[in-house]
Amino acid sequence: MTTFERIRNLCKGRKISINDLENSLGYSKNTLYRLKTQTPGADKLEAIADYFDVSTDYLLGRTEHKKLPEDSSVHTIAAHHEGAEWTEEELQEIEEFKRFVAMRREARKNKGD
Repeated sequence: MTTFERIRNLCKGRKISINDLENSLGYSKNTLYRLKTQTPGADKLEAIADYFDVSTDYLLGRTEHKKLPEDSSVHTIAAHHEGAEWTEEELQEIEEFKRFVAMRREARKNKGD
């Protein structure tokens, strides 16, 4: 399922049109229809995810879980780092890894159910 199809399904679930969503987010007409052939920018992806209260990974098709598990035990990562401060890119990678660990934990938990 494409990002556009996921967004369309979320709109159907809320009983709104794609155009309604575009208006709510302040996008010009047909902005979201372009996602049929284009990858959304991070800013648009984040805004859409926030609007529907889903993860960006769900919108991108990286997971079928709409939300990340609210597992309070996944908050910090211990790491050895020598040298200068963490770069923004390194911090983003750490956050991405935290989300991955949380999803894997949830998958293992659901597999045992």
